[in-house]
Amino acid sequence: MESLKALYKIGPGPSSSHTIGPSEAAKYFKHKYSNVTRYEVTLFGSLALTGKGHLTDYIIEKELKPTPVTITFDPHFKRYHPNAMEFRAYLGDNKIGSEIIYSIGGGNIEIEGKPFEVKEVYPEKSFTDIRLLCEKNNWSLVDYVLHYEPDILEYLDLVFTTMSDCINRGLTTTGLIPGKLKLERVAGAIYQDALHIEHDEYEHNKMLITSYAYAVGEENASGNIVVCAPTCGSSGVFPALLYFFYHDLHLAKSKILEALMVGGVFGNVVKSNATISGAKGGCQAEMGTACSMAASGIAYLLKEDTKRIEYAAEVAMEHHLGLTCDPVEGYVQIPCIERGGVAALRAYDAALFGKYIALHRTNRVSFDEVVAVMKVTGEHLRSEYRETALGGLAKEYKEKHRE
Repeated sequence: MESLKALYKIGPGPSSSHTIGPSEAAKYFKHKYSNVTRYEVTLFGSLALTGKGHLTDYIIEKELKPTPVTITFDPHFKRYHPNAMEFRAYLGDNKIGSEIIYSIGGGNIEIEGKPFEVKEVYPEKSFTDIRLLCEKNNWSLVDYVLHYEPDILEYLDLVFTTMSDCINRGLTTTGLIPGKLKLERVAGAIYQDALHIEHDEYEHNKMLITSYAYAVGEENASGNIVVCAPTCGSSGVFPALLYFFYHDLHLAKSKILEALMVGGVFGNVVKSNATISGAKGGCQAEMGTACSMAASGIAYLLKEDTKRIEYAAEVAMEHHLGLTCDPVEGYVQIPCIERGGVAALRAYDAALFGKYIALHRTNRVSFDEVVAVMKVTGEHLRSEYRETALGGLAKEYKEKHRE
């Protein structure tokens, strides 16, 4: 498994696979073919079907400037992965080079014809392997991460600072989110409502967490800087809970960074054994993984042991199985922003399941098993439900709101 730095990527929204990945691909191609007259780029599959709403063409043009670029959209799927791009470089009328590049989720890219080199930092392949190693050495999951990445704290401090800055911006920015849906930003209003809920601490806390998740979701949808956790589309879930524990419950930052390590372990397991790409596995791969990461991190903050932390992560993923990725009009707005708020609350509930229900019955489904099921479920989902905006809510909305 890779470094947590490869999981918690920092970059512009609204989509890690449709914005950050194409941005990295364009940088790579521009570096390889810099002194050219023009570029041509073809976006395939999911990148073609939702690229406008996800700002894919915008970010590629931005990265290839000042050289002119022509971008075309081909909804047909290339082999291997639904997020494919073909870059072509021209000197006059002569094509001097081309590459097919895949955006595989979480901001990561693969170049066709070249071995995908993963710098393995963690040799374990499953959570069961990790748990057994921790039991053997009497390690916590934090000990496990620090054993392989003793210098990770500085980067995680930057991650949490970026998450917090994103929430603070989202809570204080008003107006419309870019795009033809013309959604109003509401995070700040939800936050103010939460502050005035004095009669019910449960509702007060739940709405605070919701406002934080919305703040990140609205910043992401506006193309601003977020942290993939594990993707842009699901970037509001984990930060909302971490910010709540830090800002409202006054936990030490050192504990928050440790929770990021714990959540990162579970995110890495999913990324390595299944997928975190909505275009490949549906929203279960994005929101399900984000919910598992957050649930495990919060279970750790609740001082649970490794088995109960795994219980929380498994519950979070299990109850996202089959969740479709069907962004309305191709924007990471409906249902994505609201879905992030729901997943944040569900993550807290899953952590409480790990804390209390595990006292009475050992969970018979392991985290590895539910990840395997998620992978197969994603493979069985029709393409309409994998970030193409051709089915589900996207289709229903388009049919009912035709101009």
